[in-house]
Order: sequence, then structure tokens, then C-alpha cells
Amino acid sequence: MGNSELTELIAFIMIVFMILPVFLIFYAFVYQKRKKKQLLLQLQLKEQFELEITKTQQEVKEQTLQTVGADLHDNIGQLLSLTSLTLKSIQDTTPLQSDQRMDTAIELLTRSIKEMRLLGKLIQGDQLVSLGLIVAIKQEINWLEKTGAYQVTTKFPRKKIIADPAKDLVLFRIIQELLQNIIKHAQAKKISISLSHSADTMRLTIADDGIGFAQETDRVSNGMGLSNIQKRTALIGGELMIVSKPAKGSSISIILPYAHS
Repeated sequence: MGNSELTELIAFIMIVFMILPVFLIFYAFVYQKRKKKQLLLQLQLKEQFELEITKTQQEVKEQTLQTVGADLHDNIGQLLSLTSLTLKSIQDTTPLQSDQRMDTAIELLTRSIKEMRLLGKLIQGDQLVSLGLIVAIKQEINWLEKTGAYQVTTKFPRKKIIADPAKDLVLFRIIQELLQNIIKHAQAKKISISLSHSADTMRLTIADDGIGFAQETDRVSNGMGLSNIQKRTALIGGELMIVSKPAKGSSISIILPYAHS
């Protein structure tokens, strides 16, 4: 190897050793920048999730208060009015009739007290969900059936489901929204609610025999709040599937990752 070639080789090696630290510094800078960006994104997603959970808790409480208000007016209010009328009618009656009407008044008051206790459980809102998703759903169905307007069928897993409080709360709110949509828009008589899980997946399906809707119509979807339901489903890592046609009813399913007992 000649002197010129050796000189060129040494120069090349020196250039490489000069460039290498610059490259490493640049790579470290880019890596740190990406890492900070990723951490910032994760923090933003966490904050967004926590804000959505707080919003959901508030909405569950508001929906609960609406249900309580309606029940106080339509059910307990009626029971207490009947109790009052029964007690007033005791005057100018025979002793036997008075005893019978007093027994009736006591029975009405007992029913009112039971209803108030149920309201006390319901008014706990998100605390109800902490008792288990199925318990919360059954409580919601109980108030739906009280209206006498719907025939509700249910199918739940026999095995206990491991609780996931955040997902349970969001999923319960979605159920409330779907049921409200049926009440407001579907003109349905029958509602079915199915909850199942296998491996690490849960599937919720709510179907009705109502008027249905054309899925291509964004106006209908927005009016029914389906875009919000889609957003919340994605928030808990789920997938929303909608099957509906005019005059053919609707079926809405949510599939999401969920622990298996």
C-alpha cells in the first residue's frame, strides 16, 4: 500500500470517527424526541380517558336522577295518593270496613317503602355498577319493565365475570343510551339484551322489534347518538356493529376485550 493510499485510508477513518459521534448524538436526539412525543401522547390519552370516565359518571347519575324523578311521580306518587284516599274514606264506615281499608292503606304504604328502598339503591348511580355489571343491567331492566310498555328478555353468562370498573361504567352508560334510543325512536314492543363472554372477549347485544332505520343516513345516526356510542366503544377498545333496516328492527352489538373468569 502506497503512502497516498495509506493517507487516504487514515483520512477516511478519521472522517468516520468524526461523523460517528455526530450521528450518534443526532440519533439520540431523535430517539428522545420520539420518546417524549410518545409519552406525551400516552399522557394525553390517559387524561382523555379519565375525563371521559368522569363525564360518564356524571351522565349515569343524571340518568339515574331522571329515572328516580319519573318513578317518584308515576309510581310512588300514585301509591301515596291511593293511600291518602283510602285513609280519607275510612270516615263514616262500619268498623269492619274501617279495618279493611286500614289494612289496604298499610299495604300501600308498605309497597311505597319497598319502592323507596329500591330507589335508594338505584340513586347510587356508578356505585351500583361496582356491585357488578349484570346487577346494574338487571336494575335498569327492572325500571324499564315497570313502564309496562316493553317485553324484555335477557341472556347472561352463568359464570362470574371479573370486574373491570372503568369498562363496566362506560359499557353501562352505553346500555343506558341504547335503551333510551329505543324508548325515544324505535316504537318497539320487544327488547332483548344478551351478554356473553369467552376467552378474553365480551359481547353485548341489544335488539328490538321497532321501526329500524337506514344505516346510510348520518342524520339518523347522529340524532340517535350512535356517533357518541361509537366513540365510547372505541374508548374501551371495543368494536360496534349495527344491523338495522326500516320496519325490520335493530340489533346493536359491542365486542370488546375483557378478562375471563
